[in-house]
Amino acid sequence: MPLTVEIEKKLATFALNVSFAADDAPLGILGASGAGKTMLLRCIAGLERPDRGRIQLGQRPLLDTDRRVRVPARDRRVGMLFQSYALFPHQTVEENVEFGLRGTPRGAGGSNVHEMLERTHALGLERRYPRQLSGGEQQRVALARALAIDPEALLLDEPLSALDTHLRSQMEAQLQETFSTYKRPALLVTHNIEEAYRLSKKLLVLSRGQVAAYGEREEVFARPPSTEVARLTGCKNFSRARAISEREIEAIDWGCQLNVAQVVPKSIGYVGIRAHHIDFMEASEHGGAAQNVFPCWLVRTSETPFRITLYLRINRPPDGSEAHDLQAEVFKEKWERFQKRPQPWHVKLRAESVFVMSE
Repeated sequence: MPLTVEIEKKLATFALNVSFAADDAPLGILGASGAGKTMLLRCIAGLERPDRGRIQLGQRPLLDTDRRVRVPARDRRVGMLFQSYALFPHQTVEENVEFGLRGTPRGAGGSNVHEMLERTHALGLERRYPRQLSGGEQQRVALARALAIDPEALLLDEPLSALDTHLRSQMEAQLQETFSTYKRPALLVTHNIEEAYRLSKKLLVLSRGQVAAYGEREEVFARPPSTEVARLTGCKNFSRARAISEREIEAIDWGCQLNVAQVVPKSIGYVGIRAHHIDFMEASEHGGAAQNVFPCWLVRTSETPFRITLYLRINRPPDGSEAHDLQAEVFKEKWERFQKRPQPWHVKLRAESVFVMSE
């Protein structure tokens, strides 16, 4: 049962104007803070009223301003999971889930509560109040309540952002399990790029209320249409670019020429490559005529528990400042293998990893 959304809503500093369809594959929604992500979910849920447009869930119109149709939130059969959990503090876990079951065809009762809590691995919490639960437990109960109405669409607004690393991992596994059996539209708003990639099959990128990118996650990551979409999906390396031929460009800010796998558009403005796609070559693998291979020098490093970010100058040594051309990310095991080699090192920017973007 597809979910089709075409809505407009005037906001304080811009207009939300989106059009997309979601099927039974989870759809991740990315965007900067204030881009309209939460407002979009609230409009679908019926908690906010768009100025105009249409929202259809399967054969049911939830909103059609031309036909003056607006189904109340309580009748939309849309489950929503909030960042703040939104559990009723004066009710037990059992009562919270029972609230979701009221009015559903399955009715209410202990057996249904048991089923919902079992599905979300929250059994044993029935008599507790929200204040007696950890953040992860509260989110599992909130998910059980959202699923209790047997929703025809599921909306999740930053469901993991308030959890610590351990609980986030547990809850992400819970969502993966839920999505594997929930074959209906599910929209997931998140700021975490890796989380969006792991949990979603498709991505929708919002920029000030407009759809900046929409499609299969692999395509959005491999071929972002703009520098904004590239940044929002985690890319850190950009250069102004101009076309030399159909598959060759000049990266102006990097001071090099690159062969690319895609046909260069006439309106090319920038080139990008993701930090983890930069390859460090063994001495025997590079030569003077090797394609897209350049000498590089290390400016500085930044360390995480498992990875090293390397800030590099290519084609010329550092000038004593922090200025760099590229950021490369490597696992520490690989870093240990080449960090003591004499510089310059050599990097390869593979043609299939480089992407070009229009102005």
